[in-house]
Amino acid sequence: MSNTASSRSIEFRNTTIGTTVALLRDTEPVPLADALHKMLGGMPDFFSGEAAILDFSAAESLPGRIDWAGLLSLLRRYQLQPIGVRGLPEEFAATARQAGLALLDRIELRERPAAPPPAAPAPVATPVQASPPPAPIAAGTVFVDRPLRSGQQIYARGGDLVLLAGMSNGAEVIADGSIHCFGPLRGRALAGAQGNPAARIIATNFGPELVSIAGVYRTFEQGIPESIAGRGAVVRMRDTAGKQTIEIEPLQLD
Repeated sequence: MSNTASSRSIEFRNTTIGTTVALLRDTEPVPLADALHKMLGGMPDFFSGEAAILDFSAAESLPGRIDWAGLLSLLRRYQLQPIGVRGLPEEFAATARQAGLALLDRIELRERPAAPPPAAPAPVATPVQASPPPAPIAAGTVFVDRPLRSGQQIYARGGDLVLLAGMSNGAEVIADGSIHCFGPLRGRALAGAQGNPAARIIATNFGPELVSIAGVYRTFEQGIPESIAGRGAVVRMRDTAGKQTIEIEPLQLD
């Protein structure tokens, strides 16, 4: 996913109230379907039933009629459950309500994760639908010493994340820096979340559903290459002639 954020027809952001915001720059199901397939690799259960708010504030132009049925069906295909809208012109409010969507412009939404301030404190881990987060052991790094289960999410704000016991399918880890996993790496791992292309993902037992470096994704619908499946691997970003790609190499432990 190498397009810049400003050119994407849809972009996803997390909020502090536990919902996902889908920032829509287009409402036509066909181009959106293409954008989602490229962004999420066609994974039908990528969002695992998460609630979503559709934000139209960035849309440069809207059609005379929004195809709510097609739009909602497309998002639900990826297990995203739209519950409301924001930034929608008044003339579309009635049809949005008829589609079962609430008008949520009066609700204040703060994004999570947010860019750290210049004098940011030590990173904190924020799990979703999980027990209280582990305390960071060293400044700039979050250590997690228990296995992460399906549905749990950890975010290392401003630093690296170290998983000492691995993670299961359905879990998600995010770090502004690099991710180090000493155990099975399953689920989704997103490093360089604030746009750091030098971040890496290092695992001793590689088997994730998705990896990302600075917003560039790679999924494994066709399986993980035999040379790295269940083995040590390093994920990094390569920039060749302006084209950003994800490169995965065996981890040299000798």
